Amino acid sequence: MRLYEPMLARTADRPFSSKEWIFELKWDGVRAISYIDDGLSIRGRNNYELLGNFPEFEELRSLAGKAVLDGEIVVLKGGKADFQALMARGRSTSAGYIEAMSKKDPALYIVFDILEEGGKPLLDRPLSERKEILKKRVREGNNVLLSLYIEGDGEAYYSGARRMGLEGIMAKRKDSVYEPGVRSGSWLKIKSISTCDCIIFGYTEGEGKREGGFGALILGLYDDGGAVFVGKVGTGFSNECIKELLETFKPFVTESSTLGGVDVPEQIIWLKPELVCEVAYQSVTHDLRLRMPRFKVLRKDKKPSECRMDQIVLVEAPANLLEYRKKRKRETTPEPFEEVKPEGDEGGRGTAPAYVVQEHHARRLHYDLRLEREGVLKSWAVPKGLPEKPGEKRLAVETEDHPLAYGTFEGEIPKGEYGAGKVIIWDKGSYEPIHWDENTIEVIIKGQKASGRYILTRFKKAGERQWLLLKVRAKEQSLL
Repeated sequence: MRLYEPMLARTADRPFSSKEWIFELKWDGVRAISYIDDGLSIRGRNNYELLGNFPEFEELRSLAGKAVLDGEIVVLKGGKADFQALMARGRSTSAGYIEAMSKKDPALYIVFDILEEGGKPLLDRPLSERKEILKKRVREGNNVLLSLYIEGDGEAYYSGARRMGLEGIMAKRKDSVYEPGVRSGSWLKIKSISTCDCIIFGYTEGEGKREGGFGALILGLYDDGGAVFVGKVGTGFSNECIKELLETFKPFVTESSTLGGVDVPEQIIWLKPELVCEVAYQSVTHDLRLRMPRFKVLRKDKKPSECRMDQIVLVEAPANLLEYRKKRKRETTPEPFEEVKPEGDEGGRGTAPAYVVQEHHARRLHYDLRLEREGVLKSWAVPKGLPEKPGEKRLAVETEDHPLAYGTFEGEIPKGEYGAGKVIIWDKGSYEPIHWDENTIEVIIKGQKASGRYILTRFKKAGERQWLLLKVRAKEQSLL
């Protein structure tokens, strides 16, 4: 069997609901891919063999047949994942301790995906099919469980997870293929507290109560241009933790700077970029610094190469808002950057997806049509506005996704900025989706000015982002 890197998830900053997604619990554990053939191998993200530390998973031999499975190893205490207990199991080299703990606090292997069945790769199959194959192929045991999931209602599922004190949920597109080693937007993690895995590039010398220890860790992440400084973390450490970390750091100390752009006044002891820690944080500043970071744990199960900027740059709603952010400067435009739903009832729409048209006095007057879908506002610039009569067609140019908060935005975008000019809400309300695919969208709009059935169809001859917007007679059958 070939070895696989696990598929990774991006971060969504809030829960959402969609019929095109499934939702399952997110466990605070260690990711592991198991290979069941004539033998059994369970490997972590650093490709380390884990079976010796978790002998209770030997039962996989009789539960799965020949297969490659993806899942999470957890140790539960009081119904919650205990990551420190799990790490103690993973670090131990004592056969006696491992055997005793496997009986006292046995680990669970929660399986959520299948990559091969009977030697046949399943990576290109949609997730919904892989889930069905998994249920038929793998039986549950004393220490092996199949991940439970629901379809559609991610918001309620997230609320339930929060009430249980769990870390959060995972959202996965039903049609997603398995992308080994890729941090894909088809999988999203939605956590009650934002965390990221950072590389430790050094530490500052301790002062006062921390004299003889360290003051803060210097953190960085990789992007396509190299390593980027994302701040320092000086909280979350016990005295014992500081002593243990200083011992861990010793083999990695180097005289040369290992990270550029570090704007801290303190003396820095530099480290080779080979250690990873998990950090909780409140938000990310416009200059890409972690705000109010707090150290959680050293992650020896993760590679520095996995610690990339997309963990925080793409802290996003369920669709990609990177293009929106790239075009705007947070410090100069009044446009919203948050991806949360604005409070209140926009036009009495209740829980129905939002519809809004904004009159945009940019270089040329046009109207922006926006429809809420998958946590963002899908957007089109309509130069002449919505068609008013049945059968009338208007050109609509697809633009970047906008955050939901943009649905209530009115204001003046400054000169020299992208889209400079006055923005006014022309119409708002809700809509009912009838059909939506990559080439055709059919909806019933329920606005204060515009209402009725509308169809957007891709105008391929005119260009990739060109669409035609058509109003349909109320009694006319769908064109689809």
